[in-house]
This record gives sequence, structure tokens and C-alpha cells, in this order.
Amino acid sequence: MESIMGGSMANSEVSDVGDVSHGEDARMVALGYREELKRVLSFFDNFSVAFSYLSPMVGIYSLYALGLGTGGPRYIWTIPIVVAFMTLVALVFGELASEYPLSGALYQYGKYNVGPRYGWYVGWIYGFALLATVASVDSGAVLYIVTLVNLWFKTHLDPSNHVTIFVIVGVFIVLSGILNSVGAKIMGRVANIGVYVETIGTFGVFIALAIHGFHQGFGFLFSTQHVQQVAENPWGVNLAGNWWIGAALVAVLANAYIFYGFESAGDISEETIDAHKEVPRAMRGAILYGGIASFVLVLGLLLATPKEGIKGVVAGGIPVLFASLPSFLTDFFLVMVVIAFFSCGTAVQGAGARVAYALARDGAMPGSNWLKRVSPRFKTPANAVLVGVIIPFLFMLLVLVNPSTPVHILWFTYPAKVNALFALVSFGVSGIYLAFFLTVLGAFIARRRGWVPSGSFTLGKWGMPVTITGLVYLGAMFINICWPSSLASGRALFNYGWITLLVMAIIVIVGALYEMIARPDLKIASHRVENK
Repeated sequence: MESIMGGSMANSEVSDVGDVSHGEDARMVALGYREELKRVLSFFDNFSVAFSYLSPMVGIYSLYALGLGTGGPRYIWTIPIVVAFMTLVALVFGELASEYPLSGALYQYGKYNVGPRYGWYVGWIYGFALLATVASVDSGAVLYIVTLVNLWFKTHLDPSNHVTIFVIVGVFIVLSGILNSVGAKIMGRVANIGVYVETIGTFGVFIALAIHGFHQGFGFLFSTQHVQQVAENPWGVNLAGNWWIGAALVAVLANAYIFYGFESAGDISEETIDAHKEVPRAMRGAILYGGIASFVLVLGLLLATPKEGIKGVVAGGIPVLFASLPSFLTDFFLVMVVIAFFSCGTAVQGAGARVAYALARDGAMPGSNWLKRVSPRFKTPANAVLVGVIIPFLFMLLVLVNPSTPVHILWFTYPAKVNALFALVSFGVSGIYLAFFLTVLGAFIARRRGWVPSGSFTLGKWGMPVTITGLVYLGAMFINICWPSSLASGRALFNYGWITLLVMAIIVIVGALYEMIARPDLKIASHRVENK
């Protein structure tokens, strides 16, 4: 592994910094850097960014119908399973964040634990996934914005229209870029609002639906409504007639697609006060509070299901459940949803920009000298934020790909009437999970080589068991996400057959070719030598 990945930094260089004071300046100097960004974010700001990225509202309002349609009401019990395992991952990340409180998070963890080449690959995959996620998250707000506009102004906008999607998503991306450019504190304030909105939009919806009367009893939560049978499935997909090895493995993806993003707390470490201590707390808090809020929201939605059953809800989505609420409450909750989408997109864009900045600062990106520049006025990575605007804009061109009939290319088929911009979320999630897996694998390799964490937060004797368990979970879930399938299966609702695996392969191959030609890992290594 050492020769393939460019050598380990875990044994030689990390041991040199283990005894250094945890003061931010001293820690950064020991790791080879100097302060450039403005350290203004409090614990709550850091937590807010992580929680806004995780965003239970965005995830559930986007994927509830898919989860319900593939797993039935019983799919709610996959939430605590996913949250429990991802909490283990958050513990591993917290330990790494405490040891290496630097912008770029996952890239830095891989670089120090295994080596420059390994870290670069993690940063490449993670950065692409983040910037793809910006476009896919913002596109999810289109339906809710159009619904509000049509209600308020009596218009007839079509949420599937290319121009409508392009304009709304474009405005979101640009506004997020402006806010991310004018200071980390502004980004933190947007995220703070996101936390309040998420709280209202999860617990508030539950209370409102409860007041106006639930239609189902608690026994409904343990039923499948026979979704595992093709004849009864609302999507008409084949789940092999078995809930446990068919429907459950697909339905769990509705929650696997939600519970990440907590790692973005580490991406903004260099702008957070007492990052070595506060970032691990923020990661744990984001995943746990996100799990509670998500469970409460899904619980309320399920209990509010009409007596007629789940098919109408799967077909019409969450707005069907709001039909019983007063119109002013419906409008209010729709506004909350839109704000949550914007807050989430802003947080993801900010995290992606920090990854680009971290790579550029090490000379590991094309145009690194330009990309690593920090705004002298706002002390933000302004040029990296600009890239965080441009690349999602390029991804947004996928809105033009929406075939009316299935498109057959080689051995795979792109399904009809599936907008490629919406399908982009599938790559974003698979890229995140691969980057997570490689990061935890890096921690495992470092431990095997003798690395002993020395940050403010450590797992002690539980370090190796937690790392191995998290690694196994991430590997299994990554396979579950990417595993190719026929378009008649339930899995195709998430990975679109071979599309997710194909896009992942393209990103990895392009990254490998660039790495072999440009050798950015050598620039990372020389940077480390120059700054020791």
C-alpha cells in the first residue's frame, strides 16, 4: 500500500505533531500551514452547516415517496439502523477532525493517514460528489417553488420545464455563491436559519398533522402494505416478493441518501473556533439530531396516511398529506421546505469550495495559484467558491437530457422520462459513500501502522472496533447503492440501472488518468517538505 499510494505520512510526520499544543495557530504550523481564513464560526455555526447539509427536510421531502413505495410504512425502521451505523462513521471522522483540523477534511485525513496519492484520490472523488450535489439539491426545490408561485399568482408554471428548472436552480446557485463569498459568518448565519427551519419543518409538521387528526394507528408502522409484490407495488417494480432481502435493501437507500453531510463540519475547520474540540461535537450532534428529526417527520407523515392507503401518497407525494391542513399552514410549510433546500445547497457549496481550496493550496489542482487565493477583504476562498458556482452550472446542463423513450447504449439503458439533473443525486451519493469508505479505510490502515490519535477527541480502545464496523457498513452500503439492476427492479428507482456505476467509473478513471499524467501527489509531498 505504501508504494502504491505514495508513502504514509501517518508514522513519520504525524508523530511530530502529536505533542504540539492544540492552539489553532500552533496546530496548523505543525501540520505545515499558516492561518489564511478567518476563524469566526462558533460551535453552533459549525453544527448548523453540518446539519443543514444533512437536512432531514430536504432528504425526506425528496425521497419519502420512494421509501414508502419500495418499503411500505415499515421503511421507517431503517432510519435508526442507518443513523446508528453512520454515528460510528461520525465518531471515526471526529477523531480525525480533532487530529487534523484543516479545510478539506476527507482529503486531509487520507493524505496524512495513508499518503499524498491516496489523499488526492479521496479529495477528487469527494469534491466532485459535493459539487454535483449542489445542482441536484437545488433542483429538488423547483417543484415546491413552482407550487407556491402557482398558488399565489395563479400561474401555470411547469416544474418539469427546462427553462423553469434552469432559472430557479441557477438563481439558487448564484445566491449561495454570493453568500459563501462574503464571509464564513454569513454562511454560518444562513445555516443557523436552516436549523430553525428544519426544526419547524419536522416537529412542526408532526404537530400540525396530529392536531388535524392522524388516520392510521401505530400498527400501520409495522406493515408493508404488500409493496414487495409486483401487483401491489405503487411503482409497479419487482422486489422479488420478499420484504427482508428485496424491499428492505431498496427502501433503506431512501435513508442512506439522507444521513451524511455531517462531515462538512470538518471542511470548515480552519474557520471554526476551537475546531479540534468543536468539530467532533458538531459531527455527532448533526447525525443524532438529524436522525431524531427525520424519524419524527416520517412518523407524522405515515400516521397521516389516508385510510385509502399509500398509493395516492406515493403518486402525489407529501403535498397530498397537507391537503387536510388549512391553506395558510400548507403555504407556510412549503416556504419552510424551500428555505431548507436553499440552506442545504449553500452548505454543500461551501464545503465543496473548501475542498477545492485545500487541494489548490497544496498545488494539487489545475490553476492552483489562482484557485487558492483568499479574498483579502472577507478572508474566504473566493476563487474556490466561484468554482463552486461554475461546476454546478455545468452539471445543470444535464437538465437538457430527458429522453421520451429509453436510450440503449452498449449494455445499459437510460430510462425514459428521467431528467438527468435529478438522476445526478445518485452519483452524488455514491461518490460521497466511496469517499467515506476510503477515509475510514485510511484510518484503519494508519492504526495498523501504529498511529495513535492524539487530538482532543479519541476513541481509545474502541477505536479499532468502531473503525472496522463503520468500514464494513460503508462498503456494504456502497455496493447496495451502485449495484446495477434491471429497470424493472425497485433498485432502478435509485441507481437507474447501470447509470450510477457507469458515472462512478468515469469519474474514477478520469481522476486516475489526470493523476498519472500530472502527478499532483508529488506537489502535495513537496508542499509538505517545504512547510515543515
